Amino acid sequence: MERRIFGIETEFGCLVRDPAVGTAEEVVERVKDCAFYEERLGLIDLHARDYAFEPARAGGFLRNGGRLYIDAVGSHEEYATPECVDLSDIVRYDRAGRVILQMLLKRLGYQDVVSFHNNAIDHFGGHTFGCHENYLVELDDHFFSEALKSLLPFLITRQIFAGAGRVGGHRLTRPSSKGNILTLGEHEVDYVWVSNFYGVEIDPTVNFQLSQRADHIVKTVSSRVRFNRAIINPKWENYYSIGNLHRLHILFGESNMSEYATMLKVGTTSIVLELVEEGLVPSGVELAEPLETLRCISRDPSLRWVVHLRNGRTIRAVDLQRRYLSVAKEHFAGRDEQTDRVLKEWERILNDLERDPLSTADRLDWSAKLKLYQTYIDSEKISWQDDIMQSLDLEYHNVDSDNGIYFGLEQAGGIKRLVTDESITDAVTSPPSDTRAFARGQIVSMLLQRKATHYVIDWDAVYLDRNDYLELRDPFYTYEKEALHFLRKT
Repeated sequence: MERRIFGIETEFGCLVRDPAVGTAEEVVERVKDCAFYEERLGLIDLHARDYAFEPARAGGFLRNGGRLYIDAVGSHEEYATPECVDLSDIVRYDRAGRVILQMLLKRLGYQDVVSFHNNAIDHFGGHTFGCHENYLVELDDHFFSEALKSLLPFLITRQIFAGAGRVGGHRLTRPSSKGNILTLGEHEVDYVWVSNFYGVEIDPTVNFQLSQRADHIVKTVSSRVRFNRAIINPKWENYYSIGNLHRLHILFGESNMSEYATMLKVGTTSIVLELVEEGLVPSGVELAEPLETLRCISRDPSLRWVVHLRNGRTIRAVDLQRRYLSVAKEHFAGRDEQTDRVLKEWERILNDLERDPLSTADRLDWSAKLKLYQTYIDSEKISWQDDIMQSLDLEYHNVDSDNGIYFGLEQAGGIKRLVTDESITDAVTSPPSDTRAFARGQIVSMLLQRKATHYVIDWDAVYLDRNDYLELRDPFYTYEKEALHFLRKT
């Protein structure tokens, strides 16, 4: 890929099966503390990164260059991958986060009574958790007024291969509605930025849909995301900016278990962002009603996914994706091995989705689920609305490789693999070798050995005191020599 940094942030659901171990809030605190104080996987933050959302000791940077922390809104365990430029890296570092959480549960002896889930929905509680993507993009303010119209159709329709799939549906209502199943949290931070609080009801008219998040997205772009969940959340923090390159924060992502779906999601999005940057996006792709289209695609039981364009015409989501693919092939084919790999798989998956959507069950999460669940329903003579279906849906995303349904499919050879277990294990404690995460990970490991008690670590810098610091401004640069010099003089 041409100069593209990307990363994934995932909020994990926590299910406590035995109340004797405490509440989910108490468990995630112990898991976080175990990571930093017992397993020494990283250095805990000694300072508050955000007094409301990330107070001191809420988490920290890991030896692999990423972060593990507690999201104060909802008290979720959240894992952020290190900065990556290679698609195989983003896959294995994404999976490393799940390995870390399960390893910590075993260390605490909780593996039989607590589970973490890489899903984005609470079926009966009405909540949704985030799986966000970050991309370094060469865009200015003009992007949000013009170029966004060309990016949104791609993001909305990519769920046909990036969707994680879910049983059932939710509908948003007024907070006082009789069937509201959603409650706010007990803490003041849960109310920060609430401007349009809504209620959530279970929608019994939906059996299955592509996306876990589509029912809860209410904006195309929003800077306030608590109960204003958007497809894109503008982020302009200086630590993720260099020159005219800025962080694009995509909220409408899916908690994919499939390595293939993760690779294709990030790879195709990176290519489309380059089309936007170069002014090469196809014409006539603007959607008439973006948010309505988002839900209609997700909920279409026919799997035809017909969408309405602003010009009054209709087109299948598969063919709209092909318009982006066609321009990308024209301009980027043959440029490098990674780009060619994405273009090839993008075309292949679109062809398979048009020919037989369920033929993709060996690669995509939603189709693997749909095929498996329908077989189970037929054999057990039950309905989609039975509670056991929601339980199965949750267990697909269980990060425990001994119990998760996804891992059962994977171990049976039913799901395509892209990386090895050995490379994932390595990603738990070793940073990528080709971004600034390398220096950050090395410094964290050395400071752990020295049992350092004074430091401030961030994405773009490491401080040991006011006059002793190392800036990591360029995310493409490893800072290997600079990190060694920095550590020798301290």
